[in-house]
Amino acid sequence: MENEFGGSWTETKIEILEKYASAYLTIMNKYPFHLTYFDGFAGSGEIKIGNEEDFKIIEGAAQKIVDISTPRSFDIYYFVEKDEKKKQRLETSVRSKRPNNVFVVAEDCNVVLERLAGFLRKDKMRKTLVFLDPFGMNLDWSSIENLKGLGVDLWLLSPTGVGANRLLKKDLNISEAWWKRLEKFFGIDRELITKSIYQENTVTDLFGSRTVITKSSQANDKLFEIYSEKLKTIFALVSNPYVIVNRNNSLMYHFFCASNNESAIKIANDLVSKHNKKT
Repeated sequence: MENEFGGSWTETKIEILEKYASAYLTIMNKYPFHLTYFDGFAGSGEIKIGNEEDFKIIEGAAQKIVDISTPRSFDIYYFVEKDEKKKQRLETSVRSKRPNNVFVVAEDCNVVLERLAGFLRKDKMRKTLVFLDPFGMNLDWSSIENLKGLGVDLWLLSPTGVGANRLLKKDLNISEAWWKRLEKFFGIDRELITKSIYQENTVTDLFGSRTVITKSSQANDKLFEIYSEKLKTIFALVSNPYVIVNRNNSLMYHFFCASNNESAIKIANDLVSKHNKKT
């Protein structure tokens, strides 16, 4: 969710999205589609990069995307920000750049995504670029399911490391509330998660035999793999992810594109590969 403190990866994430949006508009300019840009967790429009003692303020994705006008712009811009104060700041910011065809609402993204899906089902000539950078894990799998069969390219920042992996305790001592949150976000049942990420081994020592549970050292990658496969039940293709790590080289997020269009995924993979090499 934008306007909190971020690292250099925050700028890279926005750069990838901005370049993809430019390529998307260039391709779509050849066709008579009605184009919508949808940001489900839009923030206040500005982001602080650094920490409380040393930071700079940059434009967020919303400001960058409304600035694109060549070779064309989107027909509609729809921004969702649940926090009313942030919503008001965002609205002032984006409308100063683009006064018309911009909508900013303070609602739950999951509710608005369902409304977007209904809007798109009415007309096959409507195409949408969706950007979801959820606050925590406040995105429901059912909201992604609503986009099946629609003219949507989706860019998603998955909190694989900072969210899901933290909930997946090494000893598998996971509360019911956490399991439900994981299942609701990823759309994957706990049995599959357990089977993919944990191993049970029998250990025999002087005290007898006992079962030891071991969590895979590749838990983040495995979780992303099964999530990608799940997404392919909604979209035909999923790009390689931009892998975001912290200063200690611990994985935080996967940022990637899902689409039904091969050209879209090729563009996404090209953009991601350049930045993954830098990482």
